[in-house]
Amino acid sequence: MFTENDLKQITEKGLTKTKVEQQIQNFITGFPYADIVKPATPNNGILVLNNKRINEIVELYKNESKNITITKFVPASGAASRMFKALFEFYNANNPNINNYTPVKEFFTNIKQFAFYSELEYILNILNIELKPENYQKIIGLVLNDGGLNYGFLPKALIKFHKYKSGVFTSLDEHLVEAAKYAKNELGKSNLVFTVSAEHKQLFNERIAKLKALFEEEFNVNYNIKLTEQKSSTDIIAVDSNNKPFRNNDGSLLFRPGGHGALIENLNDIDSDIIFVKNIDNVVHQKYIDDTIKYKQIIAGYLLIIKKHIEKHLVSIDKTDFNLIEIESFVKSELCINFSKNYDKYNKEEKINYLKQKLNRPIRVCGMVKNEGEPGGGPFWVKESDGTSQLQIVESAEISENDKAILKNATHFNPVDLVCATKDYNGNNFNLLKFVNTNAGFISEKSKDGKRLKAQELPGLWNGAMANWITLFIEVPIITFNPVKTVNDLLREQHLGK
Repeated sequence: MFTENDLKQITEKGLTKTKVEQQIQNFITGFPYADIVKPATPNNGILVLNNKRINEIVELYKNESKNITITKFVPASGAASRMFKALFEFYNANNPNINNYTPVKEFFTNIKQFAFYSELEYILNILNIELKPENYQKIIGLVLNDGGLNYGFLPKALIKFHKYKSGVFTSLDEHLVEAAKYAKNELGKSNLVFTVSAEHKQLFNERIAKLKALFEEEFNVNYNIKLTEQKSSTDIIAVDSNNKPFRNNDGSLLFRPGGHGALIENLNDIDSDIIFVKNIDNVVHQKYIDDTIKYKQIIAGYLLIIKKHIEKHLVSIDKTDFNLIEIESFVKSELCINFSKNYDKYNKEEKINYLKQKLNRPIRVCGMVKNEGEPGGGPFWVKESDGTSQLQIVESAEISENDKAILKNATHFNPVDLVCATKDYNGNNFNLLKFVNTNAGFISEKSKDGKRLKAQELPGLWNGAMANWITLFIEVPIITFNPVKTVNDLLREQHLGK
């Protein structure tokens, strides 16, 4: 199947022939659907905290966070092009009627409210272009293309989101502010890791260099910022309709990025006691930031509580000074793990081995918001291959048609608001790659050079890539979820600061 040049290309990417052959086999066999048991709902998989408990956990986090290493991990390589999809359609149309493009009409009706308008206005004045309907296509061109703002080709991290008296902030800037508010220790040290694409790395560095010293002084913080790229060794071969390797016009193999799930490798490189994970576009105007800070402290504080209990039980097992019933109760009630039907047949040693395997894993506590029609995966109880059922984040694409009815009973969805503990009870880093569900993934149809192809993505970072972690859900308010999927989302009051 592979020529010498193919094998050379595979090796240069950090892949192996066996790995690529497995990727091709995945195209042939496909991926199984998640074995959904039921949705996680309030007090049945989703913890709902009262005010007293919230205050206790916030105080605990403030105390405990003084002496631990904290990192904020932000996937930030995504391009902003989809954010401007409606503008692209209008720009590329032939003599478009603005009344047929509702999002574009809304954009121009409110254009002066956007944080980036002052920069756009400066360009329009230089070019002597008036803000009139007959100029709308030209103005959109200046928003999207080089020679103007170039927003159609920048990463979303560098789009100007919010306006303040002191200046205009990008979503990257807002993540730096957030980190200073809840992700620093007693010495004021705050670690941030942004995943970026190679082509935009310099732009990130320039923005960070411009703001770092200013923010450090204003927020009394010492930033340690790292930019990391998705690894080429996580790329996946493309195939044709017959599941044969797709070849470029020069005969070389076509590899495509492995998708969001590939970032588990970048996460695996981080050495930190706890790691916050949040999407680049989920930020809020600082007028509304207090709830975001509080609930970050809550999910992190609860993680630290659970982690201490887990470590206590694992140490007791090692010392053979344990209470089996107490550990069983903790795993079932606090870790939300329903045992395999075979568990009752195990002898004492087998039970302890089973419990230790369930306890000694990476942990994540995820905020979940009430479903108000926003897109995204959701919290579910999922049955694992060993018969255990536990909490998981599942995307709708992972749910079979037979299980779609279960979705109707779902009450919450995943806003990608999580905090992770990736060290074991002895303080050693877990190898996170051992906890990925390698039987999960996504296959889609694409095209290149006018030829159809099939593409494959690794399981999502917070779906299959973290499938075998200890997973817990806490209800958080909708105000903590403010994604910017389209440019007009910036007109919401949470972004305008009104």
